[in-house]
Amino acid sequence: MHFSIPETETRAGDGGAAYVAYNIHVNGVLHCRVRYSQLLGLHEQLRKEYGANVVPAFPPKKIFTLTPAEVEQRREQLEKYMQAVRQDPMLGGSETFNSFLRKAQQVRGQELLDAETQQIPTEEVVLEVLLSNGQKVKVTILTSDQTEDVLEAVASKLDLPDDLVGYFSLFLVRETKDGAFSFVRKLQEFELPYVSVTSLHNPEFRIILRKSYWDSSYDDDVMEHRVGLNLLYAQTVSDIEHGWILVNKEQHRQLKSLQEKVSKKEFIRLAQTLKYYGYLKFDPCVTDFPEKGCHVVVSAGNNELNFQVRLPSEQIKEGSFKVTRMRCWRVTSSVPMSNGPSGSSPGKSEVKLELAFEYLMSKDRLQWVTITSPQVGLPAYQASSGQGWEQGGGLGSAWRVGKAMGCVQPRDTSPLQAIMLSICLQSMVDELMVKKSGGSIRKMFRRRVNGALRRSDSQQAVKSPPLLDSPDASREPMAKLSSKLTSVSLRGISHSSSANDVGANDFHGNYAFEGIGDEDL
Repeated sequence: MHFSIPETETRAGDGGAAYVAYNIHVNGVLHCRVRYSQLLGLHEQLRKEYGANVVPAFPPKKIFTLTPAEVEQRREQLEKYMQAVRQDPMLGGSETFNSFLRKAQQVRGQELLDAETQQIPTEEVVLEVLLSNGQKVKVTILTSDQTEDVLEAVASKLDLPDDLVGYFSLFLVRETKDGAFSFVRKLQEFELPYVSVTSLHNPEFRIILRKSYWDSSYDDDVMEHRVGLNLLYAQTVSDIEHGWILVNKEQHRQLKSLQEKVSKKEFIRLAQTLKYYGYLKFDPCVTDFPEKGCHVVVSAGNNELNFQVRLPSEQIKEGSFKVTRMRCWRVTSSVPMSNGPSGSSPGKSEVKLELAFEYLMSKDRLQWVTITSPQVGLPAYQASSGQGWEQGGGLGSAWRVGKAMGCVQPRDTSPLQAIMLSICLQSMVDELMVKKSGGSIRKMFRRRVNGALRRSDSQQAVKSPPLLDSPDASREPMAKLSSKLTSVSLRGISHSSSANDVGANDFHGNYAFEGIGDEDL
């Protein structure tokens, strides 16, 4: 999960006095606005509960009004503080920390609905959650309900057993015209889904229920129950229809025959053998693999990132990067600046987000691979030196520049694919480590104070999707990128202290990284 404080705002308090608000972004999207005093209160509570030796250092108080330079320094310090707290398993998973984030988002939601009050009214509303087959599940919730509450309400509506709820998650997606989805992020436990989706003021953004694991062996657990089977079946059919799972004519014939027989388990068993089963597919990006400037479609699944690369020659090639061979990864941003003559007309440039991972190409050779996702269009501007780039420490520089230019709004939510890919990698690693330790993701959903999940008075059945359409015959043939990755030369990323390097908190080390020999490549 990526925490950043890319910008500050000067706002008016209750008495009219101005104060500085720090905008906290989670996974690239504005989550809440807080004051220094609020974060100080969180820090003091964490120190009280866990001790001064556990909690990271907090930026000191200042007696006099801060200068712009001091505000910027404090912003950077608070950003590092929030990242350090979140990355600590004990602090980041604590109820104190998550409760703070929930309450802060609740206040922000009220700012969007009613600027005159300081608390969002807690009232019943109807929230629409989509299933993979497009079916709408309407649940009655409170505006202040967190992700866990909404997931519970959807599970109750569908009559999903308590011990299967943990296999599913709620995702914020952007619906495309053809009915497919572009994934924005997985909703976190401290979020208020009603606030998260309504604050975007865009009907294209929806909340969808999907399975939340990568290892297809867990499908057996889900298929034990009628509702779990129906949800998994509907998701599998949808992924085939949208081209996320590849099928040839003979496989398509077999799948359709199983559909006609209503053999859902057998349908899923066959789908498990198909290419890209259980993968998430992302919008086109740009990569430096196998050469700089190649367009690529990235899919995440089966503990790997799969690349479908279009070379400058227009040939399409394919290859995969195993998560167990990634030593670490990072997300950075860059904003190009105009180097034209003074007074020239402003051009167009883009804020770009990059995911870079260090990959074990051979027994003793690590190299970096970069995926770049263009994000927010910005007019180019002249640097004080008249040339060059501003590249930088995480997401902050991109947002600050865009905000100053007046073209990045706090509610801008272009799909942040580099961040979503990073989240996918982290969840794959977490799942691998659970399995390596002999554990299982099978678990009872966290129970309420009364010891049981709330059950809806009215259940809603998962509708069976229609029969598959004919397979897409227009798919272009692909060749493998390389028989061995070692035969491909990659552009490396220097470990120097350049402006593009980021702090240690932006790096994600991989505990599932495995040293391997050439014969394993």
